[in-house]
Amino acid sequence: MSDILSELRWRGLIQEETEGVDDYLDSRRVTLYNGFDPTGDSLHIGNLVPLLALARFQRMGHTPIALAGGGTALIGDPSGKSAERPLLSIEEIHANTENLRPQLAKLLDFEVKSNPAKLLNNIDWLQPLSMFDYLREVGKHFTVNYMMAKDSVKSRTERDQGISYTEFSYMLLQAYDFLHLQRTHGCTLQTGGSDQWGNITAGIELNRRADAKKVHALAYPLITRADGTKFGKTASGESVWLDEKKTSPYKFYQFWYNVDDRDVVSYLKIFTWLSKEEIDSLQHEMEQTPEARIPQKELAVSVTKMIHGESGLAKAERASAVLFGGDIEGLNADDISDIFSDVPRAKVTKSKLLTPDYYVTDLIMDTGLSSSKGEARRLIKNGGISINNNRIDDEKVLIDLPMLVEGKYLVLRRGKREYRLVEVDD
Repeated sequence: MSDILSELRWRGLIQEETEGVDDYLDSRRVTLYNGFDPTGDSLHIGNLVPLLALARFQRMGHTPIALAGGGTALIGDPSGKSAERPLLSIEEIHANTENLRPQLAKLLDFEVKSNPAKLLNNIDWLQPLSMFDYLREVGKHFTVNYMMAKDSVKSRTERDQGISYTEFSYMLLQAYDFLHLQRTHGCTLQTGGSDQWGNITAGIELNRRADAKKVHALAYPLITRADGTKFGKTASGESVWLDEKKTSPYKFYQFWYNVDDRDVVSYLKIFTWLSKEEIDSLQHEMEQTPEARIPQKELAVSVTKMIHGESGLAKAERASAVLFGGDIEGLNADDISDIFSDVPRAKVTKSKLLTPDYYVTDLIMDTGLSSSKGEARRLIKNGGISINNNRIDDEKVLIDLPMLVEGKYLVLRRGKREYRLVEVDD
């Protein structure tokens, strides 16, 4: 059973651990939990770190609990925050929690007979907890001095706006989660990000004081990029979500494919199931032919398939091929908009586009792919212009409605990679 720690260590996934956790996991199966924040309607790729770790524990015989913080989300975690977050309603929290279920099920097995994963929501035991019970059961075990010493609290008290009593209480509520899960599910190991270490150790302390029970914890490092920019954001600053309605399989795939050479090996360790031998081989290939981006391709394929399945991967790969001149037939307007989101756009009215003497040379010039009609004609003559990735050889081509994708988009390309997305307005 201790092999799980060896696995996590070589993958670079342990930053903090309690003393004796190796011996504790050496010869027993344990129940462990990791909390997930339901303040949004989707998990993001940063959540894959603890989620994949839970899945690794499960594959090695342990029982994972994914804990939706429906109750603690009503309070707000001050960790890593410079100001108090807006409080969501119970209805919003419930809706968000339900959205997380299918995402968690992509990695955790809730059906296996031997050690099925469990999905719990801490609102089920926090909401019925009275103030008197909370103060007697939890509050009496902690001094204000102990709580003030935690980084998540200390950093906020040093700011002008301070910290509210509501967020100050968050630590104790999370500690109570660990106590409750220990009592009701035999849970003796908590995992989480390193920014949660103060809250996690409070749970260890509460188990010791309230039940004289020794429990353990592991904390994962916060993932960063080699260039210092924030992990989990696209080049345009958008978050990368697991829900395909928020981040399409294509954009999801592209995020991983565009990973820096300096990061790709560590990301292969953290975000895939590939073995050490497979990753070492990919690293060797990168050193030999970095321009081929073979490790990035494997990373993009592995993670996209894991989250979006074979069909999502196929769609992402097809969309990626379009940027290199692949066939766009069968793609809808949303696909086209997504694929060419970073391409310059040109708006043209439908009436102008369908004017009898409005030729493709006019469109090429109007979209900025040429500086004059003469240059546009030369480009066409030399085979340098494509419409919807189909090369044209006639300067007198007229644009008609069947050429438009769902009556809305037309893709112009000059040469191999210079695109314009023509957006047609009524």
